Formats: sequence, C-alpha cells, structure tokens
Amino acid sequence: MAKFAVILAAAGKSSRFQDKHYKKPFAPLKDRAVWLHCADKFLNRDDVAQVLIVIAPEDRERFVDAFGANVAILGIDVVEGGAERSDSIANALEHVKDEVDYVAVHDAARPCLATEWIDRVFLKAATTGAAMLAIPITGTVKRVGDQGVIQETVPRDNLWEAQTPQAFRKDILIKAYAQRGDQPATDDAELVQRVGQPVTVVTGSPLNLKITTKEDLRLAANALNALPKPKLPGASHPFADDDLWR
Repeated sequence: MAKFAVILAAAGKSSRFQDKHYKKPFAPLKDRAVWLHCADKFLNRDDVAQVLIVIAPEDRERFVDAFGANVAILGIDVVEGGAERSDSIANALEHVKDEVDYVAVHDAARPCLATEWIDRVFLKAATTGAAMLAIPITGTVKRVGDQGVIQETVPRDNLWEAQTPQAFRKDILIKAYAQRGDQPATDDAELVQRVGQPVTVVTGSPLNLKITTKEDLRLAANALNALPKPKLPGASHPFADDDLWR
C-alpha cells in the first residue's frame, strides 16, 4: 500500500477572516477547531503515515498551549511556516518521513471533507503521480476592471475551481519546490506543472468549501451535517480573549 503524508497548511494571516480572537484554522466550528475537523479525515486512514500542520512562527506558543495535547495524542507534527505559502510547504517537506511515497497538501481552513473524495484523489495520484480535487465552474464568469465595470464574459468551458487535497508523488513535489524560483504560484499543482508533470483533476464537491470569512463558518457547519461525524475530541480555546488569532 502506498503511504501518504498530509500537510495541513495553516500559516496564513487570515486577513479577510476579520476576527480578533482567532485565525480561521483555529476558530471553533461545531465546538472544535476548524483544523481538527481536517485532521480527523486523514488520521484514521491506513494509507496515511504522517500528518503535519504548518503554522506561523508567531502562533507557535499559543498553538501549543491550546492544542498541544491534541497534537501529542494524535501524533501530529507541528512545523513553522515561512514568509509565503510556498515557503511554508517547503519547510514541511523537509520533515516528511523517508518511508512516505506521496504527499498531499490540504488547506487547514477547508474542514468539510468526505472520505470518498480523499479515496479518489489518493488513488488517482498513485496512478498518475499527481492529482487534485476540483469542481467545474457552472456560473457565468465576468472579468471586472478596477472601477467595477465588466470588461468581458469569460467562457466557462473547461474551467474548474481548484480545491484540496492535492496529492503528488513525493519526489515530484520535492523537485517542484526545489525549482520554484521567485515566480509566485497559487497552489501546489501549478508548481508541479512547471516541472513537466501533468496534474489530473478529480471531481470534488461544492461542500468542500474553504473558510475565508466568518460567514463561511455557518455554511461549513451546515455542510458538516451531511458528512460523517467527526471522531476527534473537542479542543478548548483558552485564548478567546486574546488578539493572537485575528
């Protein structure tokens, strides 16, 4: 059986979340932190050998205080991120176990996962070397200028909205990050494509939403009702009056 490591990306600034108490991966969702909902979907899988969470260096002390018991009991590795998302994932790759064959990267603010979606993207990655969840764009897409004026209607044929997890053969992802240079990339699949590796899309679900604003928490709570119930114990949030998680 192929062995996967899963990197949960949680080192962002959460600037659009606009909450003085929490960054979005650490906010409570149905009495548990958002990131723990994500971790739950990977921890009990036989094909997952390692789960890592990447956090901002300035968050480490409070993160350990709030979630230290969780990471210790669950065996999750905590890695400090860098200035940009790509730096954070590169740091995590340095801590991936040698016995791991594939690496999946998942947004720690995307808590509404179903096991069958993970099964499909992992299987496709093991078959092709690189795969990601995505959904076809069904609405009308407009390109809008700086003044809010529509410039054009963009044909939506063959347009897909990227999701996570995105899974790759470990050596391919390491090569992609080693050669990333200074040109920014919006996700890991883009970096992998740059080194000549095709990435296959696996159909995901609109329920696999990414929390960006506080309003998204309500949507996520409803989406979770349609998914398997989480098995992890709840995590307390002792810093609810602290400005750390803003």
